[in-house]
Amino acid sequence: MNGALRIIINIIDMEEKAKLVESLLEKATDYSKTSFELIKLKALDKTSDVISSSIPHSVVFFLIASCLLFVNLGLAFWIGEILGNTFFGFFVVAGFYGVAGLIIHFFMHKWLKKRIYNYFVKQLLK
Repeated sequence: MNGALRIIINIIDMEEKAKLVESLLEKATDYSKTSFELIKLKALDKTSDVISSSIPHSVVFFLIASCLLFVNLGLAFWIGEILGNTFFGFFVVAGFYGVAGLIIHFFMHKWLKKRIYNYFVKQLLK
């Protein structure tokens, strides 16, 4: 009888351990699902933050670029009128931007790259 009682106690003990392991696995599964959902929500938050802050910057950039385009066209026509041929004005304006582009490329490229990089990292880590 004593041996049968031990077997019954062992069976009950194993059933309790199985329930504990099952409960632990269930909790681990819930935790992993919750962690995955949290990661997805954080990624969505960062992405929407970067995009929502980039759109107004893009609109302002487009408006400034359009304004500069028309100012440059007017300047090119005006310089061309002074020099006697319209296309000379366009060459002068293009030459100015070519020289400015070379100066920026050789002297300010690293500085601009660092500023842009820092801006995006700051937005992503906000």
